[in-house]
Amino acid sequence: MARSRVPRQQQKTLSLFDEADFAEDRVKPESERGGLRGTPAQPKETIRETQVFDLLEQVVAPQNMRLALKRVEQNKGSAGGDGMTVDDLRPFLLSHWSSLRSALLAGTYRPQPVKRVEIPKPSGGIRLLGIPTVLDRLIQQAVG
Repeated sequence: MARSRVPRQQQKTLSLFDEADFAEDRVKPESERGGLRGTPAQPKETIRETQVFDLLEQVVAPQNMRLALKRVEQNKGSAGGDGMTVDDLRPFLLSHWSSLRSALLAGTYRPQPVKRVEIPKPSGGIRLLGIPTVLDRLIQQAVG
């Protein structure tokens, strides 16, 4: 059996959107379809909430979080306003991951204030730099 050259993640995406779904005979103007048939299974608000929850589940998935942690550790960087260093992040996550994950999924997590640092410019003057906490950088990496 020949292996597909499409990565596994893309295969799932491709199977969701089949070209036949967009064929001319399947897509007709509303006037030809006789208007709306029946009622939707869920109200729009419920559908959006489900989609957001599914997206958040993907963000906090173990594989995604491991990759995000690896990137934060490789980037190193200074501690943010809370004083936590990159070296402190892994032990912190080992003891606090379940509560952090719950806060992210519930939408109650709030980023910490950014630490402001002034960097002198070679031509004189200063440049302002914002340093987020290490934990916030982890979440940014997981989302992005």
